[in-house]
Amino acid sequence: MNKPIILVVGARPNFVKASPLFNAMRERKINTILIHTGQHYDYELSKTFFEDFSLGKPDINLEVSSGNHGEQTGRTPELR
Repeated sequence: MNKPIILVVGARPNFVKASPLFNAMRERKINTILIHTGQHYDYELSKTFFEDFSLGKPDINLEVSSGNHGEQTGRTPELR
C-alpha cells in the first residue's frame, strides 16, 4: 500500500507553488491528499485559488480562520 503524499496550502504563495505539483501527481495517479489550513477563508483569498489552479475541493479543511499564531494553532483539529 502506498502512503499518500500530503500537500498543505494556506497562504497565497502556497497555492501557486503547490498547484503544478498537485496536478502532476493527480495525473500520474499518485496518492495525494490536499489540506487547506483555512487561514484565508473568504472567496478572494481561498476558493478562487482552488478554482483558478484546478485544485478542486481540498480533501481536508482545517478551518483555522483568522487570529494570531497561537489562536490559529489552538483551533487546528487533531487529524487521525
